[in-house]
Amino acid sequence: MALTPEDVVNKRFQSTKFREGYDQDEVDDFLDEIVVELRRLNQENDELRQRLVAADARMAELQRGAAAAPAAPVEPAPAFAAAAPAPVVPAPMPEPAVAPMMAGGAEPSTDTNNLLQLARRLHEEHVREGQAKKEALIAEGQAEAARIVAEATTAQQGQLQALEQERVALQQRVDELRTFEREYRQQLRTYIQGQLAELDGSAQPAAPAPAEAPSWGSPAVGSAPSQPVAAEPAVTASAPAGAEPYPGSAPSFPGAAPAYPAQSAPAPTSYPAPQTPPPGQFPGYGS
Repeated sequence: MALTPEDVVNKRFQSTKFREGYDQDEVDDFLDEIVVELRRLNQENDELRQRLVAADARMAELQRGAAAAPAAPVEPAPAFAAAAPAPVVPAPMPEPAVAPMMAGGAEPSTDTNNLLQLARRLHEEHVREGQAKKEALIAEGQAEAARIVAEATTAQQGQLQALEQERVALQQRVDELRTFEREYRQQLRTYIQGQLAELDGSAQPAAPAPAEAPSWGSPAVGSAPSQPVAAEPAVTASAPAGAEPYPGSAPSFPGAAPAYPAQSAPAPTSYPAPQTPPPGQFPGYGS
């Protein structure tokens, strides 16, 4: 397909995704120069074709005129007409004279062929140059795409490694906090159990001390208690029935500690004689 200036003007290239490629202004200026040169060459070719056609037509016309003009016969002139000038008969064009004309007509054809070959050679050079530029742009775009993909992959792997390290660190921190929580709970439980054990031990009542026996003349001796006295449990003794308690044993009072079981002892064979105390003085109970 022949390349025309309109093809160069209407040619549109796809824009690259990663870079703009060559300078668009320089490319446009170069394409404008190509368009001007192609238009000049086309105009020159048209002129040369017209000159070639005109030369071919002129050459054909000359060839036809040379073939149609035969040599005119020379007749003897009358005697009376000897003084008259002889008519001038145009001499036919010699055959060798046609060759220079043919050569002159062939010269424009050679120039036209040379111009056509030059235009075709320029066209092929421009096509090869455009193809080389296209392949270079494609290779450069593929290399740029591969570089961007490699950088993105490397960045993604780096981010994944950083996130994995952060996850491992957080997991270790969580494990440490769980271990600390478990130990803290165990220590707190042990501490609370110890405190509860101490509280339980301090809540038990201590053994009360035995009450002192009241002296004679105290309000409690010989008088009835103001409140009913709870019945004491019967104490089993090995003494015979009807035996009186020994002197010096403390009576039971309300709120006092429970009496301990009496120890068995042999019954006395005799009792001491009663003594008369002085006036205003009472002997102590059990003295």
